[in-house]
Amino acid sequence: MKKKVNFSFNEQTPPFVSLSQREQKNRLSICNKLCYAVGGAPYQITGCALGFFLQIYLLDVAQLDPFYASIILFVGRAWDAITDPTIGFLVSRSPWTRFGRMLPWILFSTPLAVVSYFLIWYVPVFEDGRVIWYLVFYCLFQTLQTCFHVPYSALTMFISEDQKERDSATAYRMTVEVLGTVIGTAVQGQIVGMSNAPCIPTPGDNVTADGCCPSLLSQKMAYNIASGVICSIYVLCAVVLFFGVKEKKGNAGLTFRMSFWQGIRLVMGHGPYVKLVMGFLFTSLAFMLLEGNFALFCCYTLGLRNDFQNILLVIMLAASLTIPFWQWFLTKFGKKTAVYIGTSSVIPFMILVVCVKSNLIITYLVSFAAGVGVAAAFLLPWSMLPDVVDDFQVQNPDSRGHEAIFYSFYVFFTKFASGISLGISTLSLDFAGYMTRGCTQPENVDITLKILVSAAPIGLLLIGLVIFRSYPIDEERRQGNRKLLQEQR
Repeated sequence: MKKKVNFSFNEQTPPFVSLSQREQKNRLSICNKLCYAVGGAPYQITGCALGFFLQIYLLDVAQLDPFYASIILFVGRAWDAITDPTIGFLVSRSPWTRFGRMLPWILFSTPLAVVSYFLIWYVPVFEDGRVIWYLVFYCLFQTLQTCFHVPYSALTMFISEDQKERDSATAYRMTVEVLGTVIGTAVQGQIVGMSNAPCIPTPGDNVTADGCCPSLLSQKMAYNIASGVICSIYVLCAVVLFFGVKEKKGNAGLTFRMSFWQGIRLVMGHGPYVKLVMGFLFTSLAFMLLEGNFALFCCYTLGLRNDFQNILLVIMLAASLTIPFWQWFLTKFGKKTAVYIGTSSVIPFMILVVCVKSNLIITYLVSFAAGVGVAAAFLLPWSMLPDVVDDFQVQNPDSRGHEAIFYSFYVFFTKFASGISLGISTLSLDFAGYMTRGCTQPENVDITLKILVSAAPIGLLLIGLVIFRSYPIDEERRQGNRKLLQEQR
């Protein structure tokens, strides 16, 4: 007597589909990949503008005390970090709609996000409540952007079931995201750079506070214009993503309900995920320290106050141009090798930038070379996270629908690292004697800035590389997981 076997299939996949038919179905068009990639630009454009310019804006334009600025930067980022796993949990519990599970979050969070972003760059007329003003709108924007970015990050798992297609889409995404940092740097930097606020001379300075320098009012207006342009780009990218990408149900219908703390235990109990997150936690912290303090370093330590926005633009242009190289490199030599080479390649230039005397040409050359390493830092985490999710699904075939939790906890740790880096660095400048809008800074400030853009990031990068040595998913295991998942599906 034959045994009766019951097969169950989701709506999207008919039974007994051949492998070639499945691969054809999972293949993404170039248009699909581009529309998906465009959705990553808002996070990078706003993140780049905030990362490079918010600290100097709070200190020199809003004229907040460094101590209060450090509180805003730390609390805002810490709050942002807390919202990531919370939103990830809510996304994983949200029902499937006709537009998918991820895309509605992206659509409805966008209007409020752009309003709160604009108000971050507005200087209110009152002075006593400015700290509360910036803290509220900074935290509000971070929450709303999380409602956009966590579903967008998890969307990688729902545009295709094929690893190669997801890796290819991720490469498109990283290219556009790095271009987003170029756009963010260019829009914010060039508009604001045309109206540098006048500095306040200290005894011994050979400068004057008046003359050809624009007024502080004109720089406030420049920040408003720049934020308005960025808000328009944010909305445009969200519209392109929503109408240009179709979210595939796949295994989304197999979601199991679980509590928030069960979700935490689930993801943190998967060893490869923990090692990947910890490794990128330290490397992300290194690059965030560099990003958050580089504008001040260029202005005061290198004395390139009128050129810092162009130097930042060179870094991001170099990063965008070398993303395709790193995509080829990780395909040819493997992702772990790409992590070692890409992360370590930026270390010599971090040393060189603080050792050479102030020279604009050398600074441009060093900045371009450093951008090559920044490109690897952008691409590799998002290229490796799907491999960890696949590895989890192979080991836990009956537990599905947790992609948003995996992605949200990675974003949680990187944002928490960002909050720590910005808070500590701004507080360190306060202890060193930073002078708001000073034409020059005390020697202790120069030493602190050198540590924040060179010594500290290098130490953090080395710790991250040591952690990556124990990361277990190599190319052989990754390909094996791919075959096992194809058999499961």
